[in-house]
Amino acid sequence: MALWQPEALAETQFVGSQACAGCHPGEYARWQDSQHAHAMRHASEESVLGDFADASFEYNGIRSRFYRRDGRFFVLTDGADGELAEFRIGYTFGIEPLQQYLVEFADGRLQALSIAWDSRPADQGGQRWFHLYPEQQVRHADPLHWTRPAQNWNFMCADCHSTNLRKDYDTARERFTTRWSEISVGCEACHGPGSDHLRWAASDRQDARKGLTILLDERRGSGWRTRLEDIAARRKASGLARKEHDVCAQCHSRRQQIAEGYYAGKPLLDHYRPALLEPDLYHPDGQQREEVFVSASFAQSRMYHAGVTCSDCHEPHGQRLRLEGNALCGQCHLPARFDSPAHHFHAEHSTGARCVNCHMPEATYMVVDPRRDHSLRIPRPDLSAALGTPDACSQCHTAQGPEWAAAQIRRHHPNPRPGFQDFATTFATAELGLPSALEDLARRIGDLNQPSVVRASAAARLGLRAENRHGSDLAPGLRDPDPVVRLASATALAGAPPEKRSEWLTPLLGDASRVVRIEAARLLADLQLSAEYTQSHAYALAEYEASLRLVGKNFRAAARHAMENGPTFVWQVAPHVIADLLSRDFISHTNTARRCSSRSSQRIRVISSWRRVENRAKASTLGMLIELSRRCCTSKKCSSRRSSSAFVG
Repeated sequence: MALWQPEALAETQFVGSQACAGCHPGEYARWQDSQHAHAMRHASEESVLGDFADASFEYNGIRSRFYRRDGRFFVLTDGADGELAEFRIGYTFGIEPLQQYLVEFADGRLQALSIAWDSRPADQGGQRWFHLYPEQQVRHADPLHWTRPAQNWNFMCADCHSTNLRKDYDTARERFTTRWSEISVGCEACHGPGSDHLRWAASDRQDARKGLTILLDERRGSGWRTRLEDIAARRKASGLARKEHDVCAQCHSRRQQIAEGYYAGKPLLDHYRPALLEPDLYHPDGQQREEVFVSASFAQSRMYHAGVTCSDCHEPHGQRLRLEGNALCGQCHLPARFDSPAHHFHAEHSTGARCVNCHMPEATYMVVDPRRDHSLRIPRPDLSAALGTPDACSQCHTAQGPEWAAAQIRRHHPNPRPGFQDFATTFATAELGLPSALEDLARRIGDLNQPSVVRASAAARLGLRAENRHGSDLAPGLRDPDPVVRLASATALAGAPPEKRSEWLTPLLGDASRVVRIEAARLLADLQLSAEYTQSHAYALAEYEASLRLVGKNFRAAARHAMENGPTFVWQVAPHVIADLLSRDFISHTNTARRCSSRSSQRIRVISSWRRVENRAKASTLGMLIELSRRCCTSKKCSSRRSSSAFVG
């Protein structure tokens, strides 16, 4: 791993957090004690928290040993072949409530050990080694084994734990040369490259932006106004730009990277494709199901739409809460009304009286890491009883069910509020495949009073099951002011007839957002478009191919591993990435490049072919790959089943 300064940013460069300390000593001191500052460090006496005093840990019949030698840290554990081997710890990863350790390999890969250190105090169950998959029997051939692509730092983790990172996978040499400007999450990860700010500070130049790529000033001059008749404060300024949320969402979200080079101030969706409220990630009512990293949860909340920003609750430099306990919520919500047994009907200062236990229930990930649900919702045990969604009340009242909890709420609040998130029944009905959901899904797509992430998620659900006649229901989403909704609506039209795709999606080739343009290019790749769209199609297609190269380079090892490990793992790899890898590798291996017009045209054919087979869930992995490789060229000279089967085999 190496320190890196980008060559192409002569006007503004990354200068490192130390350069900020002189003028901002308070912020710098708070940052030094933060999790951001400890996101990743070189393994040293100062940074390593785990017990390396010849400690041992047994998992699945393998006894691993942790020890030191010559000032360095080592682990003796099972490698990629299942045999015990010694590995040197190169880096620490995180600090609280657990710390992982990274091992560097000769090909530039950093792999995260699945045995981690529980850094909580001993009286909380910490100060011990533990395995991240305690309920599973992860052996060396398992996709979850620490030596496999799923635990690869370069592709899976690095982008959020270091500043200004480039993954840089060299396909010819099959090795990573990953680089960063700062090993941890530094000042410039949130404020953008600082060289021009330093020049501004040292000069008399007048600049409203102070030489920064972004001014995180949403809270300035837009405090909260409380009137006597209000029970909750209202933000003075409206129409906030959401700059702060987007800066945080570069990491605090589930997303796929589509382009490198993001820094604060650039459009987030020119570099990342965010996950929606998808059934595998969220419950039908929007509560977190899997590890989703906050952003989409918060974006569906009433707080977000009232103008609350991340730093209203979290001090951004030290990452501590601005106030402890219910006082944090009392900044805006009148304590006399809400921090009272009349509202929460629990004893004062009890666990049940804490605002977050009812409105932000927590789920534990990585065995020891509890995370609060930031959708900030009113508890709805009545919905839990009907839909099987989690119920905050039952987290404490484990002996009673949601029906009991719903009755208790009605006893204290005869006319309870339904809550801001009102889509649970619609999404649950859609996930069951019931036709009754279609009309309501279509209504929500065009309702600008709904959060954009809800409108987008409605479009995605409509597309999953809509027949061709429902394509027109997605049209409002294609014109939505939020690019996330335009993206989801475009994706939902993947199954539309060619003439309809051409009619509805070609205008998106010139969309202001890169993520929308490349999705339009993907969905139009198998069509012959009119001359009017030739230039915009070529540009968007080039962006799409660049995104494939970015993901494809880093997914190459994962794709190969997928081919070896069957259909369960292959679906974890982006389908269009596998298609791109197959097309390029097939052309290379069978020497068809000389017989075909261009490699780009071959990739387009494979991508469109994948779209015709990607929903055949019952097809075998081998069969799918053979069909894809067979279709990669339509020329009679390179359509041999034998050659394609030989390549895939």
